[in-house]
Amino acid sequence: MTKERIGYIGLGIMGMPMAANLLKAGYSLTVFSRTKSKADSLLKAGARWANTPAEVAKDTDVVITCLPDTPDVEEVLIGRNGIITVAKSGLICIDMSTIAPNVTKSLANELIKKGITLLDAPVSGGQNGAIEAKLSIMVGGTADALQKVRPILETLGRTITHCGTSGYGQMTKLVNQVMVVHTIMSIAEGFAFAEKAGLDLQTAFDATSAGAAGSHSLKILGPKIIAGDLKPAFMIDLQQKDLRLVLEFADQIKQPLPGVALIKQLLTSLQAQGRGKDGTHALVDVIRQLAQSHH
Repeated sequence: MTKERIGYIGLGIMGMPMAANLLKAGYSLTVFSRTKSKADSLLKAGARWANTPAEVAKDTDVVITCLPDTPDVEEVLIGRNGIITVAKSGLICIDMSTIAPNVTKSLANELIKKGITLLDAPVSGGQNGAIEAKLSIMVGGTADALQKVRPILETLGRTITHCGTSGYGQMTKLVNQVMVVHTIMSIAEGFAFAEKAGLDLQTAFDATSAGAAGSHSLKILGPKIIAGDLKPAFMIDLQQKDLRLVLEFADQIKQPLPGVALIKQLLTSLQAQGRGKDGTHALVDVIRQLAQSHH
């Protein structure tokens, strides 16, 4: 069986390494991104450039999108130069962005009228997970479509979970974000407390990461905090977008999430300081600031 021709739209922190992994695996790749220069290394490696999302869909079997927010995905899938305008029946779209679950459902219903199947397949694992193809991929949609593209997803991630029908991948990603921000909050408070108590941070990290407080986030972010490196593993601005989606959806289903609301407010404090492009672990600075005295 010949490998599917893949289109990739959105070459950001996550999209770029994922597209590179598909090329490495021998898939033929057509790419589109708002900033063409982002595609340079992929084009050198043999990818083709398309000038619009529609052009990406014209000669491909599967189109993957990895975009910042809900409106971006809507524009690419059903907008004026969108995939819907040219796509042949049988095309499978895999949206790996994190967007509103109810919008995902309505996009899927819109696309199926043209014979296009949409899978929502948001990911967790950050930039490193994307580079190393160790992402956790949460899929909503039909088991049949997932079966067809499973080898493609296995090129991008390590754990592929079918979460249910359309929108269920997105909902599961929101559950993931709820848990992740609490973990980051725990790390921020733990480190701020250790520092204020006069402990050596490395020693505190070695002791705690080996015990019940240990977590994937602590292992990755702890050393960054100790080194004073607050560059993003995951950007505050994007986390805030995800938390907005979480709280909007929680509101729709009437589930209070007091902890998430608090953490979102604390991250807003960093955005107010012009630090929205820092990593989420910069939350430690907000907790530090709470203890600063100004004599």
